[in-house]
Amino acid sequence: MSNRKKKSVTRLTRNSKIIKTIINAIQAKKGENIISLDLRNIQEAVADFFIICEASNQPQIRALSEYIEEQVGQKCNEKPYHQEGYQAMKWVLIDYVNVVVHIMTPETRYFYKLEEMWSDGKTEKHSD
Repeated sequence: MSNRKKKSVTRLTRNSKIIKTIINAIQAKKGENIISLDLRNIQEAVADFFIICEASNQPQIRALSEYIEEQVGQKCNEKPYHQEGYQAMKWVLIDYVNVVVHIMTPETRYFYKLEEMWSDGKTEKHSD
């Protein structure tokens, strides 16, 4: 893990502004099967939370990711530490250090099964 360091001044909770902003942005752009994984009790975790959702096509993945970044920038005054996946548009990752957003096609999500990989975390479903 290179220069990446968790911000430890204030621990995030499910009610943190950035998490609510991300979930609201996903819902506004019709992201589907939204879950948050609370990883705070997993020592190996690279973030406190993962937020995972699906988009049915590449334009929707782009719309979701751009809207999330716009809303988090406006409402939380935060820019991503890292982003990837904008070329293939099958899995876009937006890393805000303490919370990492995964926007995937249903096929990609099924193949990688992040929820199973991080099953020690507490899962919360968010209605679409």
